[in-house]
Amino acid sequence: MVSWEIIREELSKPTIFKGKESLAPEFLPDKLPHRENQLRDLVASFKHLVTSPGSFSQKVLLVGSVGTGKTATARIFGRDFVRIARQRHINLRYVHVNCHRNRMLYNVVLEMARQLEVPLPQRGLSVQEMYTAILSYLDETNVYAIVTLDEFDYFASIAGSDAVYFLVRTYDEYPDMIKRLNFIFITRSTASLSLLDSATESYLLKHIIKFDPYTSKELYDILKYRASQAFYEGVVEDDVLKYIAEIEGVDKGGRGNARFALELLMLAGEAAEKEGSLKVTVEHVRKAFSVISPDVAMVSEAIYYLPLHELILLWAIIRLLKNNPQPYVRMGDVEKEYIMLCEMLNEEPRRHTQVYEYVMNLKRASIIDTRISGKGYRGRTTLLSIRYGPLDALERLVVDLINKRKMGTL
Repeated sequence: MVSWEIIREELSKPTIFKGKESLAPEFLPDKLPHRENQLRDLVASFKHLVTSPGSFSQKVLLVGSVGTGKTATARIFGRDFVRIARQRHINLRYVHVNCHRNRMLYNVVLEMARQLEVPLPQRGLSVQEMYTAILSYLDETNVYAIVTLDEFDYFASIAGSDAVYFLVRTYDEYPDMIKRLNFIFITRSTASLSLLDSATESYLLKHIIKFDPYTSKELYDILKYRASQAFYEGVVEDDVLKYIAEIEGVDKGGRGNARFALELLMLAGEAAEKEGSLKVTVEHVRKAFSVISPDVAMVSEAIYYLPLHELILLWAIIRLLKNNPQPYVRMGDVEKEYIMLCEMLNEEPRRHTQVYEYVMNLKRASIIDTRISGKGYRGRTTLLSIRYGPLDALERLVVDLINKRKMGTL
């Protein structure tokens, strides 16, 4: 088939996505579930820009681990706060500088000038000259600005204490000047500020807004909202969203990283579409997880060293999950499957207490996930799942290792 026919054929295939960009890290949604309080705190911190603009220069520190909504909250706040300020005839601008790319003071100030559209001469200017040009331009045009320095950790550690002091204490030398520049600093941890001198550090720590890792319930709400924007109705069932949320929720042993959860959902959708499936399933999530998880290699090595009966038990779990659209299977069903496989392999099955110990060993090695059953199950039982996939490939690996163990070649 010639290239243009391949392209036409692929373009003619139906898609399960109606707005794939809704799952991208840079996408700014209309609402941020479970970050309403942080948004309110930002409004309270910068309210003076509407009530008494120029009265003082505010500095706020957003602190939280990766994927906790710091950047999205700052950007959405900046976007909407500027809109409302302008409705009240206040010329406010929002600037967002990524300090991972702009790690030195010169680059940060140059990027501020670029986004504020400050006209700079062609000849090279010093940092002080550029900064003075920015302040003069804001005065001349009657503009106020909120400048966010994202990934501030990099700037603080590389540019150093003097560079941070230069920005933080902008108006110290000009007490009578209208305070037009305000700052938001985004960092993963306040520990990075310990590199600064004590005066600058204490100054930054005055106004902190914390972003805790997301729980599985919070991640489910986020995934539910974004999935409604990204996929056509009926493509992603609640069980799939709950499964992703439980993988990453901090209360379930995950990192509470919404960015990772959304990427997992997007890759699962891409895997489904590639197969021509009209639904995103748990198996698609497993395939996606195997692509982006940093733990896959470690888990593969852990499986390689499992003793025979733990391998047989793992095989039993895989077989049941393959024939189950739900992400979890019951401990009792796994034990029955394990006994059947032992008989097929001419192995004496271990007793219940030993089998349960095998389950705990597999969990400790991060090969399987376990949880206690809740709503929708009769009685309390241990539920087992595997987040890695595809299960067909995992089963082939486990069966091959079992055969080698039986033959004594491993």
